[in-house]
Amino acid sequence: MLNSDTIKKIEDFIYTKPRSIQEIAEYIKKNWRTVDRYITEIKENFGTIDTRIFREGTRGALKLVYWSSRERVSSSSVQKSMEKEIYEGKTKYEFSPFDIFQNIKDQNKKAVVGYEEEKYWLKEVVEHIKNTKKQLLLFSGNLSLINYKEVFEAIEEIVKKNINIKVICRVDLAGKENIEKMLSLNFKYGKELIEIRHKEQPLRGFISDGQIIKLKEVKDPTNKENELKTTTVIFYTLKDKEWAEWLSKVFWKMFSASVDANKRIEELSKLTSYKRIQKQ
Repeated sequence: MLNSDTIKKIEDFIYTKPRSIQEIAEYIKKNWRTVDRYITEIKENFGTIDTRIFREGTRGALKLVYWSSRERVSSSSVQKSMEKEIYEGKTKYEFSPFDIFQNIKDQNKKAVVGYEEEKYWLKEVVEHIKNTKKQLLLFSGNLSLINYKEVFEAIEEIVKKNINIKVICRVDLAGKENIEKMLSLNFKYGKELIEIRHKEQPLRGFISDGQIIKLKEVKDPTNKENELKTTTVIFYTLKDKEWAEWLSKVFWKMFSASVDANKRIEELSKLTSYKRIQKQ
């Protein structure tokens, strides 16, 4: 069974230089099949390592495991600029997903514009969640999305299938009930597949299996920088491997530096209500 000690041992071993599966197997004294499974779990659940196969498809194929540097997330000046905006932003108005959208080829993207009261996006979002096979990385504000019955049921469905869900959102008094509702699925099914961490950030949406990006943008007339007369919602669907990998790395960079939701909730429970004493 993969535990925290084994994870640290593997990560420390490959931090200095790339290692083969066989080298890791000999180091931790496990067979290569077990180690290969461990590597997949660490890669998908923590994003600290990555793999590359040389001479794939031949008898001499070699799978190397190497450290995935979070310091080098972006490979272009455009991505570096967006990475900085996303990492430093705190509200959904501080970054526009359109900046990603405009850099992707037409055949790999689509965007639909509607209004806040219209739920034109709901069916497709639910379908993408249900079709997730390995992992869902979720960017959120206060997890209000799960208050849609269809979305919560879709998330519950993939939890039943042992699919990992990682979430970055605000963990505060306003969203505490949403966090607890989401985490209740871990307790319900006796699994620790959902992990939530606290960080204020500007993205709203998710990455499914490192392949499909689904992002929401809200244009609110109360926001001074927006000149639209009514609240407008734009949903972007992006199917581009390079950009999905980049945004996944951005997610892991934020996730690794964020506070666990359970710790935040524990501290929130220490806040006591002030009861005003009425004067007679």
